[in-house]
Amino acid sequence: MTDDLEPTAFGERRRAFTTLLRKNPLYIFGLAVVSFYLVFSLVVGLFPAILHYNPVQVNLSETLRPPSLTYPFGTDDVGKSVFLEVLYGAPIDAGVALTIIFTSFALGLVSGSLAAYLGGVVDEVIMRITDVFLAFPGLILAVAIAAALGPGIVNAMIAVGVVWWPIYTRIVRGEALSAKQQQYVLAARASGVSGPRIVVRHIIPNIINPVVAYASADIGNVIILFSVLGYLGLGAQPPRIDLGRLVFNGQNFIEFAPWYPILPGIVVFVIVISFAFVGDMITEYLNPRGRR
Repeated sequence: MTDDLEPTAFGERRRAFTTLLRKNPLYIFGLAVVSFYLVFSLVVGLFPAILHYNPVQVNLSETLRPPSLTYPFGTDDVGKSVFLEVLYGAPIDAGVALTIIFTSFALGLVSGSLAAYLGGVVDEVIMRITDVFLAFPGLILAVAIAAALGPGIVNAMIAVGVVWWPIYTRIVRGEALSAKQQQYVLAARASGVSGPRIVVRHIIPNIINPVVAYASADIGNVIILFSVLGYLGLGAQPPRIDLGRLVFNGQNFIEFAPWYPILPGIVVFVIVISFAFVGDMITEYLNPRGRR
């Protein structure tokens, strides 16, 4: 009876989330795709043998077969199933994207909060450093760094990470500057609470929601950039493969085997657009005033 008269905060949040999904079926689609993709990537990452896929095995008698029940995405130029290659390479993109987002999020949260709260020289130094990185187009800078470091997953992650963390620093700083003027922060300062304690206990908890919402949609952008590096040969190296490299491998056969590059490209598109839907969903959920 108490639950009926006085709904808990959890119950209210659950109903708000359910209502949000009912109003926009695209959110359901995005959430389903993202959930499956992340769970599948985790399982395959931990137990790759479940795919029964050998990245170095070739079958020249089955080269460039069109899509069929046996080969849902057809085969490549050495007879390997393109569908299995997609399943084998997709978790690499997921792992890279989540690692970069988490690292950039953490660095941006710390540096942006400190820059906003401390101000002065600290703010000036941090902002000038971010300006150096943000002055260059992100894609060009990432390609240049990856090319200088050499091809490989780790080097590609470093290249994308260098490009990505200043964005989060800027976002967090903007949110923190607004939170810095709130009454609860001013009261904490007046009562003698130390600066780092104010940042950790009062500023970060109150600015994290919009940053989380941005990060959830931003995963798709990282996947795009990493796929571009893979397409240019700067990502995963044989026998490992990522989705960008798979599209590159198939581009030379697009005239008589269009399924080879196009179907992996469609997979990238669906994954990226699904993360965008999830990001919009989280943004709308965390901002009740903006709900339709």
